[in-house]
Amino acid sequence: MALELSTIGVKFKYAVEATAGTRPTSGYTEITNIISLGEMNAQPDQLDCTDLSDSWRRYVAGVKDTGGDFQVGANLTVAFKTAWEALVTAAETAKASNKATWFEIVFPGNLTSFYFSGEPVDLGTPSIEVNQVLQATAHIVPNTIAGWSASSGA
Repeated sequence: MALELSTIGVKFKYAVEATAGTRPTSGYTEITNIISLGEMNAQPDQLDCTDLSDSWRRYVAGVKDTGGDFQVGANLTVAFKTAWEALVTAAETAKASNKATWFEIVFPGNLTSFYFSGEPVDLGTPSIEVNQVLQATAHIVPNTIAGWSASSGA
């Protein structure tokens, strides 16, 4: 019997490299008011390697493509806007020192965390409708996908 997990308790965090080229294992800062996180499950290109002796096409896996945009949905609060601006500033400062900004998605239960580096983009204005919660979609351009690993801790 499977013990399915809920999204309750998922956290989204970031940290800047202390040493260029080394993913931080601690010191991540949580961004709150998150309501959705995009999928990071890239399918590789399929490279056709069929030759004239084949009666069926054959393929080998090529490069994986994240699509270039990881979306972060959030309730647009002053706290979220302030946290996102701090993230963008930290990432720009890190980049000037040849250091990357890493992101951690912390899952509930006994799952490990998922890590990737990327460049966060300044917030724009959200779409606005009558009688709705003000929400924003923030964007990160993924750079390095480290994948699943032990959680950085609380």
